[in-house]
Amino acid sequence: MVRISRATTVTAVIALLVAGLTACGSVAGSPVPGEIDVRTLAVGDFPVDRFSYPQEAGEHGPMLEGIRMSEAVATSSQVDPSLKFGRGSKVLPDTATAIDFLANVSEPILKNRKMLVGYMASGADRDDPEGGTRPNPDATAITLVALRFPDSASAGRAATELEAADIAVSPQNRPLKSAKFPGALVHWRPGVANIGAFLAHEEFVISLFVQRPKADSADLVSWVDKTLTAQLDRLDRFRPTPTADIADLPVDPENLLARVAVADREGQTPDPDRFAVYGPNYLIHDADDQVARTRLLEASGFESTAYADGSSVARVRDPAGAPVLVDGFIESAGAVYGPMPTPADIPGAKCLELNEKGDPQRQYRYRCFVPYKRYVGVVSSDDETEIEQKVSAQYALLANSL
Repeated sequence: MVRISRATTVTAVIALLVAGLTACGSVAGSPVPGEIDVRTLAVGDFPVDRFSYPQEAGEHGPMLEGIRMSEAVATSSQVDPSLKFGRGSKVLPDTATAIDFLANVSEPILKNRKMLVGYMASGADRDDPEGGTRPNPDATAITLVALRFPDSASAGRAATELEAADIAVSPQNRPLKSAKFPGALVHWRPGVANIGAFLAHEEFVISLFVQRPKADSADLVSWVDKTLTAQLDRLDRFRPTPTADIADLPVDPENLLARVAVADREGQTPDPDRFAVYGPNYLIHDADDQVARTRLLEASGFESTAYADGSSVARVRDPAGAPVLVDGFIESAGAVYGPMPTPADIPGAKCLELNEKGDPQRQYRYRCFVPYKRYVGVVSSDDETEIEQKVSAQYALLANSL
């Protein structure tokens, strides 16, 4: 399912404006043969001129590196295809957030070793119980955390200290060994069906927690080995920004954020949920069916997506992939959404409306998908007029930006 929530940035798209609507804003640009004249579209107050955001990250450099690290953390289905239920992912911008996924006693260690940023992702072989935030007791579930430190020496010391602090939480905790990863620091509590591990790898510390249906130490260690194998493969393909260059990371180097239709362009700063650019892994981490989502992204040639104020724009390899991505998002929207009439003015746009199975307190009433060449805009709203304006504005902005 493509999750659309008022608390997240994952989707939102709404239908385009019909002729005769008032409050039409001025739209720059000239029509291209075979395309509509976007100057005629009613876009409300949404700015649709070609635009670029300031690129200086400043104090937000670590946040940008954390957003990049979504590609450095393995999805659960990359560990094992059975773990197809994404349980969420998160940038860890500071030590206070990081200890939500580590023992509370770990925070002084993270501060002392100068943790820069981190990223967490979790998945399982079955969905969480309805309304719950923990995995099903009979599930296999993994939580992976990658923590970034200034250098490999700091990471090595942090891993050793984090393991010592974790074991000391309970006198019943016992160390275990991995023959495949002798450098991994592994522990469990006999009789309890989970296991924890830390592994320093260059300037990173990998923190791993695995839950299994039965308390079998050999089985648990085998899952540590399997998970670390997938995780190290991701890290080895990821190019971390040198510590000295993190403050100079550009905010929107490919102008993808600038192609997302927003009501107000002022004051936008890097934020993992409200103003960020992600690669494919981010969409896989949070998917209800990671295997199906992976197939969709590969089939469409998906490259990256930008989120800004609840809307998004995805870029694919070539124009043929855009309708593939739209249809895939429509299919994965789930039973809570049904089709709604799509304005004929916007080529290829498709819209959905929340039905009686949905929850209007958590989900937007309307969402629409707007393809344009190599791009797909996703917008949402509870207001029919606004959704129409957003669809028009998104199409006009994409047309004017290229």
